Amino acid sequence: MKILVTGGAGYIGSVLTPTLLAQGHDVTVLDNFYFNQSSLLDCCHSDRFQVVRGDCRDEAVVRPLVAKADLIIPLAALVGVPLCNTDAIATRTTNQEAVETLCRLASKSQWIIMPVTNSGYGVGEKGKPCTEESPLRPISTYGVTKVKAEEAVLQRENSISFRLATVFGLSPRMRLDLLVNDFVYRAVNDRAVMIFEGHFKRNYIHIRDVVRTFLHGMAHFDGMKGRPYNVGLEDANLSKLELCAVIKRHLPKFVYLEAPIGEDPDKRDYIVSNARILATGFKPEWNLDRGIQELIKGYVILRNTIYSNV
Repeated sequence: MKILVTGGAGYIGSVLTPTLLAQGHDVTVLDNFYFNQSSLLDCCHSDRFQVVRGDCRDEAVVRPLVAKADLIIPLAALVGVPLCNTDAIATRTTNQEAVETLCRLASKSQWIIMPVTNSGYGVGEKGKPCTEESPLRPISTYGVTKVKAEEAVLQRENSISFRLATVFGLSPRMRLDLLVNDFVYRAVNDRAVMIFEGHFKRNYIHIRDVVRTFLHGMAHFDGMKGRPYNVGLEDANLSKLELCAVIKRHLPKFVYLEAPIGEDPDKRDYIVSNARILATGFKPEWNLDRGIQELIKGYVILRNTIYSNV
């Protein structure tokens, strides 16, 4: 297939893009390289890889790229509560309006596979897992814009939406702010973490299983199109304190404490059912323990020491 990936040099795109190339697809990446990342350099040898430096909100840039694509994967987004709160306008125009533009430009026959977030569930009902039929009650700017982008995508005929759990694992364009990645980094380097509102639960999924989900959606598109799918680990609906206990099994010197005062700016708290995606035949390969072991090895290599004296 001819595939357009917006934001293809980001955290997920930097794993997805080389995987799609290895599968024999032609891949065009549109990215503004906001973080000066070089994560796709190893793709440049491929004749099937094209890269465009540009803004996903610029219709003049996007229109000719959409015209050539069989499949569009919109990854470009401002991600996370702190970043989205910093620039609400850029969050709305990138996360929501740029996707609405893609939907308007794409023909009915073109496929769109859109990753969103299960943070759209906001605060779930205690003890009751969120399914794809549960009400969407996003409580952050990020969650609101992703819910609206999903609405636009699913109004089309040939689209799939993946509501991703909190992603973890190594990527050539690494993110240390994601919860598992962050806690393991602190466990390796600081051996301690202070937790706010440690009872808040959320679901998790490894980045390589996210990529496998896209491949699965492509392979089973006709049977899956038109619906959203939660994508996470059934055995990893964990609170922050429970997550830390899992990390401590791998790093026994890790100490974690719950702060008696203070709040987490990210108020998500829910458990999720992933039964719908599992019923299509998809099965994750990476559990939380395997991902933590991977991260520990990665943090031997990666140190965020730009302002450090060591």
